[in-house]
Amino acid sequence: TLIGDPPNIMIGSAVGLDFMDFVANLTLISVLIFVLVQIILIFLYKKGMHTQPELQEKIMRLPAGAQITDHTLLRKCLAVIALTITLFVLHGSLGLESATVALFGAGLLLLITATRDENMITKVLSKIEWPAIFFFGGLFILVGALVETGVIRMLAAEAIKVTNGNEDATAMLILWMSAIASAFIDNIPFVATLIPLIQDMGQMGLSDLTPMWWSLALGACLGGNGTLIGASANVVVASMAAQRGRPISFLSFMKVAFPVMIFTIIVSSVYVYLRYL
Repeated sequence: TLIGDPPNIMIGSAVGLDFMDFVANLTLISVLIFVLVQIILIFLYKKGMHTQPELQEKIMRLPAGAQITDHTLLRKCLAVIALTITLFVLHGSLGLESATVALFGAGLLLLITATRDENMITKVLSKIEWPAIFFFGGLFILVGALVETGVIRMLAAEAIKVTNGNEDATAMLILWMSAIASAFIDNIPFVATLIPLIQDMGQMGLSDLTPMWWSLALGACLGGNGTLIGASANVVVASMAAQRGRPISFLSFMKVAFPVMIFTIIVSSVYVYLRYL
């Protein structure tokens, strides 16, 4: 979906694609890849996917309801989440930006959960990811500078030269380049750089940029699965595993994840070619 990963939000905002555009174009391939990856993982780990009945019984005895300590807050959060997702689905027809919907949901939740605590604002501001905000601010300044100085346009011209202006070859180049790059560097700055590059390709003669945008979304999001540092989720899971005595090294992760990632990009290549090319 549009809100499933930051690169999708960046692409949607830059191109004018709304929530339902992503659902219509990426749901089928996402479900297909999900099923195929499950089959691969079951095949790889089938010997380790068994447990003892007494351990299963111990898990089932855990009081799940006891984990919820504030039912009123839970109900408020669920109501705001439902409203926010509904607005994401409708934001295109309502003429709202996705950022407006996200800020509205966050602001509404702050408003209805506010307390008389004088330090509430300080507490809220202290939990904001300020380094991430400044990172994005600096990133978009740098990308804007690359656009203004003509570097992006030069790169677009070189890419078109490599593919001879062929739309099929250009879409495949973007898909595979995005996947390999996103496995080793953060996909957010990479996507931020490629968006104006693809837009310049359109000005240089590529008549249909639709395959390029979906190739970029698939490549950047799936490519992050290839290595331990490719996506923040991988780093979080590795940290959680290490805390529980199950450390995951970079190479042990990559030897399983990278081939699986390549497989998903091959499947995506077939999908992009059959649907758009």
